[in-house]
Amino acid sequence: MSQRRGIRSLGSELPRTTLIGIAIVVVALVVVDVVLVALALARTAPEAHGDAGPVPTFGSSAPATPGPSATASAEPTADGVSTRHMLSAVDGLEAWRASSTTCDVSETVLEHTTDGGQEWSPVALGDDVRTIGSLRVTADGLSVLVGVGDECATEVRTSTDDGATWVLGTAGAAGAGVTDQGLVLGDAVVPSPCEDPLDAFRGDSTTLVACADELRWRTGTGAWVTVPIDGVRALAVNGTEYTLARIGTDSCDGVQIETMPASGVTPATTTTPIGCNPVATEGAIALDRSGQDVWMWAGDSVAVSKDGGATW
Repeated sequence: MSQRRGIRSLGSELPRTTLIGIAIVVVALVVVDVVLVALALARTAPEAHGDAGPVPTFGSSAPATPGPSATASAEPTADGVSTRHMLSAVDGLEAWRASSTTCDVSETVLEHTTDGGQEWSPVALGDDVRTIGSLRVTADGLSVLVGVGDECATEVRTSTDDGATWVLGTAGAAGAGVTDQGLVLGDAVVPSPCEDPLDAFRGDSTTLVACADELRWRTGTGAWVTVPIDGVRALAVNGTEYTLARIGTDSCDGVQIETMPASGVTPATTTTPIGCNPVATEGAIALDRSGQDVWMWAGDSVAVSKDGGATW
């Protein structure tokens, strides 16, 4: 027997159908392997339709883009209404103070101190009171010029028991009043010599009004005399002299105390600087004097000078 005949190859021994089946299986395995490799590569590659997102940072954050800055400005009083402050001193320890707006707003405060302004006790005036135009304390008691009712009709109320009870007072007992209707001088209401007066004082025979840029003075019911002194925010009196609280002067970064004659005033009348209280000047200012004790209410602070306003 021939040796070649006894050795047979696989192809010669297997049927044709078996070979075709094996070939199909091999091709299928190759295709599956190719597909699996492609899917694995696709999972590790970046997406083609978008950029890669930012990498998160833990424990810190990127600063926000700054927006436009608001412009700072002086805050106006609500509805354009200003608040008036008033002071009336007994001595260096005891005084009364009041604040008021307009009849429409109807915000009034009356308070009393006996320790130089360290503590203030509220005093009730009555539910019908809409405004306070002035106050003055004398040996006869405390008198307040008030506006009452919807019409804000003015009347004087006086108390002799520190505000526990009130009775109708006499005209002029509360001093000169600044009201919505005009200046209340004694039993008369007269037009103000300027728009929106800041303060007014009426003595036995003379009246002084602080306007925005000047002073107005007169004797009795005579003509008003214009005194070109600006920056006066509040008035008081000491015998034959007025005491003024003035702002905007070159020598005082705050409220300067000055004096001027109370009689014989002319447009050429000048003032005499006394001292400086270094306080903020944006808010309302009130002033009063009892001998050498000068009280000033500026903004949220009340100060007392024992030497006529020279030191505070």
